[in-house]
Amino acid sequence: MKTSLFDLSGSRALVTGSSQGIGLALAKGLAEHGAAIVLNGRDAAKLATAAQTLRVDGHAVEVAAFDVTQADDVTKGVAEIEDRIGPIDILVNNAGMQFRTPLEDFPAERWEQLLRTNISSVFFAGQAVARHMIKRGRGKIINIASVQSELARPGIAPYTATKGAVRNLTRGMCADWAQYGLQVNAIAPGYFKTPLNQALVDNPEFSAWLAKRTPAGRWGNVEELVGAAVFLAGPASSFVNGHTLYVDGGITTCL
Repeated sequence: MKTSLFDLSGSRALVTGSSQGIGLALAKGLAEHGAAIVLNGRDAAKLATAAQTLRVDGHAVEVAAFDVTQADDVTKGVAEIEDRIGPIDILVNNAGMQFRTPLEDFPAERWEQLLRTNISSVFFAGQAVARHMIKRGRGKIINIASVQSELARPGIAPYTATKGAVRNLTRGMCADWAQYGLQVNAIAPGYFKTPLNQALVDNPEFSAWLAKRTPAGRWGNVEELVGAAVFLAGPASSFVNGHTLYVDGGITTCL
């Protein structure tokens, strides 16, 4: 029997950082469940290529090229989507970056870049979109946290700090905006095969360590994040709020 709990038909999703990797996989998954998609990133050419990969499958896709690390750009970009394309019903805050080096050698400029990309962008986009959602009395915001919201390992302390902040900002957004009919949750991926992690995927020693460390015994595939996104984007999660859903092969069960 068909159920409407996971039907996203009639909704529109803005996915930041969606020209490749997890963002594009989530956009595709939401589209396959009926959502119209707005892809976002800074590189218009990459966005156009990504959009075409979805359109060939018959999905409704638009692109919006703006920098989510710049508050004014986000405000203008979101307003343009709302005016030109239509209301944003679902926001997926996916834009993010990584930089690995020992903490004592971590460059200050990289620290600032990580803060802007991984946490300021979530605040900027979340705030800009929520202002419109609040007027409508409904909306879904999904922030992409990380297994590093809960864990740490050498060489990525600033990244861990930003993803811990995403987890708590998700809680704060819920505390402020649930009263207006918004559901704000986070997905925390474990170790997935993405361009961001390619150096680790190609490292036999690290992959062997990961297989032993993770109960599932392997890397995750980005398509395995789609179910969580569809759940949090749709009617099935109408009373789920401020939650961080770990999709990690069980790695956080073995602290």
